[in-house]
Amino acid sequence: MMNIEAQTDKGFIRQGNNDFKKGEYSEAEIKYRKSLDKEYNTKAEFNLGDALYKQNNFEEAAKAFSSVSERNTTPEIEANSYYNLGNSLMAQEKYAEAFEAYKKSLKLNPDDEDARYNLEYARWKIIKQQEQQNQQNKNQQNQEQQQQEQQQQEQKDQQQQEQEQQQNQEQQQEQQQEQQQQMSKEDAERMLQALENQEKETMDELNEKKAAQMQKRRVEKDW
Repeated sequence: MMNIEAQTDKGFIRQGNNDFKKGEYSEAEIKYRKSLDKEYNTKAEFNLGDALYKQNNFEEAAKAFSSVSERNTTPEIEANSYYNLGNSLMAQEKYAEAFEAYKKSLKLNPDDEDARYNLEYARWKIIKQQEQQNQQNKNQQNQEQQQQEQQQQEQKDQQQQEQEQQQNQEQQQEQQQEQQQQMSKEDAERMLQALENQEKETMDELNEKKAAQMQKRRVEKDW
């Protein structure tokens, strides 16, 4: 990270710089904020971004560097602000935004090899991120397709099972109807025998009555 030595009589900035050099970044942040509360100073805000970055507070650091880059400052401070902004964005995996920040930094300072290297690194990360996203999309599509095919197969199996159950029920109903409508051979023979017996009994009764009547007529005629 690039740090601006604050050549100023303002005590808070000077104290913040001393804390920063000792690695006491939290204390340095406090001093820089106190300086900004008292009066705005681009050097204080720039160094505040450095202190925040050192504490891994990349989001707030990016805000500080972005604010400085939009101020009417020197090309050097603006270039350094964009460079540090790019680093803060890279730490958040915002590679496309970091790429733009490095590009602006290089435009202001074309001789900055660190910015050039980071620009290419950000470009590479963008490509890798896109490839990873494409692979994730492909995997998701394959997973969704597999789930859809599985659901379709399950629906097909369920429909087939329902059809088989319906066919079995229809067959059972047909068999029951056939059993009700058709008599067995033994039942038919038994009924036929019963009818023959009944008919024989009826004929025997008629023959007996007829014989009795004829006998009666003979007797009356003899008289």
